[in-house]
Amino acid sequence: MESIVQQINAYRQEIEALELVTPDQLETYRIKFLGTKGIVKALFGEMRNIPAEQKREFGQVLNDFKQFAEAKYESAKETTDSDQPQAAAIDLSLPGDPIVAGTRHPINLVRRRIIDIFHRLGFAVADGPEIEDDWHNFTALNLPEHHPARDMQDTFYIAQNPDWLLRTHTSNVQVREMEKGKLPIRVICPGRVYRNETISARAHCFFHQVEGLYIDEHVSFADLKQTLYFFVQELFGKDVKVRFRPSYFPFTEPSAEMDISCLICGGSGCRVCKQTGWVEILGCGMVHPKVLESCGIDSNKYTGFAFGMGIERITMLLYGINDLRLFSENDVRFLRQFTAAT
Repeated sequence: MESIVQQINAYRQEIEALELVTPDQLETYRIKFLGTKGIVKALFGEMRNIPAEQKREFGQVLNDFKQFAEAKYESAKETTDSDQPQAAAIDLSLPGDPIVAGTRHPINLVRRRIIDIFHRLGFAVADGPEIEDDWHNFTALNLPEHHPARDMQDTFYIAQNPDWLLRTHTSNVQVREMEKGKLPIRVICPGRVYRNETISARAHCFFHQVEGLYIDEHVSFADLKQTLYFFVQELFGKDVKVRFRPSYFPFTEPSAEMDISCLICGGSGCRVCKQTGWVEILGCGMVHPKVLESCGIDSNKYTGFAFGMGIERITMLLYGINDLRLFSENDVRFLRQFTAAT
């Protein structure tokens, strides 16, 4: 026991001689004497080697030394803390960091505008699955197996027998609405669609569409044209020029594509409009009688029209964007430009 007490006295003299004036010196002292593997901890471990009749006396010596070592540490810590510069203190009078307001994605902004316009015309919003079977995506739309028009849409198939796929258009929602048999039908179908295309400034493997469907008695192509005239003028302004061109879609007859004068170049010709001054924004037509019959609707009593447009293309025209890839790259510098939009 005497040798250990002598060692404790030596440690006490060492502590008294130490000058702890920097944080590094203080931390070194704490680890050496007060740490979990420090000297004080080790000395308490010697208690098991002390005879029983001397344990009380030795315990008092250890406690005195521990309190002495801790007092040295606390005293030095207060001195070290008081020497730290006050510049690190928080100045509560300074303004806080600004909270940057979030924004909606430009695709969602335009999608909402399109829905709002058709709401005013009495169109409800319908939704459907993005993973679809062959019947609702192709066959019910007058696209039977091996129909050459299926090649117009490069499809992502995920299963066979029966075929399951990522929908290539939101027309599958139109089919599901017609199968309900609740007439008349006046709906728009916004949503994401998928096609196996090479990603470029003008194409992507996924994009967004809004399709519309109106079925009732005595619906004519004139009703279709007036609906789309109203939509274009509400979205792009009264001065935009419009033209219809004959086209082909297997699910409509007759079919047409609708062009507007290019908003990027004002009709003078640019890369977006391929130097023509016109930009195609949607396809449309009268619902094919075979489509009506496939969905259980009497084509002798009811007629209807349908149309579909890509939201990305509309957004590019409205905001003067020339690269489709910007919509999916999540570049904050690009997205912050739409903060003020509502």
